[in-house]
Amino acid sequence: MRAQLLPILALAGMFALGACGTSQPSADDDAAAADPQPITLTDAADRTVELDAPADRVVVLEWQQVEDVLTLGVEPVGVADVEGYNTWDTAEELDPDTTDVGARGEPNMDAVFSTNPDLVIVEFERGSPLIRQLEKYDVPVLVTKGADAEDPIANMKATFTLIAQALGKEDKASEVLDAFDAHLADARQTIADADLETTEFAFIDAYLDGSNVSIRPFGQGSLVGELGEAIGLTNVWKGDVDEAYGLGTTDVEGLTAIGDAHLFFTSTDALTDAAGYEPWMPALEQNAIWRNAAFVEADRVHPFPSGVWTFGGPGSSQQVVDAFVDALT
Repeated sequence: MRAQLLPILALAGMFALGACGTSQPSADDDAAAADPQPITLTDAADRTVELDAPADRVVVLEWQQVEDVLTLGVEPVGVADVEGYNTWDTAEELDPDTTDVGARGEPNMDAVFSTNPDLVIVEFERGSPLIRQLEKYDVPVLVTKGADAEDPIANMKATFTLIAQALGKEDKASEVLDAFDAHLADARQTIADADLETTEFAFIDAYLDGSNVSIRPFGQGSLVGELGEAIGLTNVWKGDVDEAYGLGTTDVEGLTAIGDAHLFFTSTDALTDAAGYEPWMPALEQNAIWRNAAFVEADRVHPFPSGVWTFGGPGSSQQVVDAFVDALT
């Protein structure tokens, strides 16, 4: 399941979004566009990627990387699951008429290369078979690392920077990341000033598995968990998590281990009318264990706004920070 939220898919906040996708191109970026130079990169799979010039016809096969490309001011010519991206990631708007090249894990190669790309960006966790398949075509492939539980914020920044290098947008990337760091510092001060009764939290998403609700906590090493801790909160989920995304699994009874901490969850309001989708929160609210849980009795259950992608780039990460701050202050 990894970074997918729904089994049917196989898986405004206090602060402005800052520089993400909003500032004007820098003079250096303009100069690079006028006199494009060859680029040689080492990607996340330790592959050498050579480009004749900064890429501008880009196909992107994972949503974090779609967001990153848009933040850097480039419109992709092809994206995997366009509708899904625009449902789950609102940090950067993608033209709904962008060529859809199929599923993120199983793109349609004819659709990918019908767009005449000069770069295809893929995510490492999708696996080497897809990378080898793409390499058969005479188009550069950039492999990025979508998650790393050792330091998810640093990995988010490194992925964004790598893509910026391929697009010749290093100056833009520096502006965006500087704004992100300032945003994080402001949020941390706001949380400190709020003098909260508790700064302990947990974050989950979930889905219905028959009549049961399967719950996925975001533990140590998750991007959302580390963003919360970066602004002065304490992630209290101590269960086992995977080594890439920091995600665990539990049930309603297991969730009571967080006590009276704040419980945040991914809002699925955007999918309430989706064919085949069943909301999971109503099932929890009918469960006696849930109703008697300390965090429910303390009124510390907070939905994130719809469209905050919890596996995204700087823009989504700022939305995550804003969602924490808005709910707690």
